[in-house]
Amino acid sequence: MELTSSAFAEGQPIPRRHSCEGEDLSPPLSWTDVPDGTSALGLIVDDPDAPGGSFTHWLAWGLDPASDGLGEGEAAPVEGRNDFGQTGYSGPCPPPGHGPHRYFFRLHALAEELALEPASTRAAVESALSARSTAVAELMGTYER
Repeated sequence: MELTSSAFAEGQPIPRRHSCEGEDLSPPLSWTDVPDGTSALGLIVDDPDAPGGSFTHWLAWGLDPASDGLGEGEAAPVEGRNDFGQTGYSGPCPPPGHGPHRYFFRLHALAEELALEPASTRAAVESALSARSTAVAELMGTYER
C-alpha cells in the first residue's frame, strides 16, 4: 500500500496553505495497492517533534478502500478529536523558531470498520486500529515557522 500527496513529496515541506498560517486545509491524499479484503481505511496524522511529545493533527476513519483518496480540504466520513481540541484536520503549527517538525500521515488498511463514535480520542482510535490493522502506508512532510 502506498500513500502520496500531490501537494508535497515524501520528506519535503508541506505547503503553507495546509498549515495554521494558511487556509488550514487538509492536503490531497492518494492511496494505491490497498490489500485485498480491506473493509475500510483509517488515518492518523501527528507531529512527533512537538515540545510536549507527539501531537495529533487528524484522526479519520471510515475511508472507502475502493476510492483513490481524499481531495484537498475534504473531510473523512468519520473524524476524531485532534490535540487542538477540534474534530477533523488541523494543520502544522509548530512553535515559531522551533525548527522544522515532521508530520507523519499513516494510513491503515483495516480488516473491519472501526466501531467508534465521532470525536473519539487518539487513544481510542489507536486501540481500535491495533486490533484491525493489516497494513500501513506512511507519508512524511515537514513544516517550520
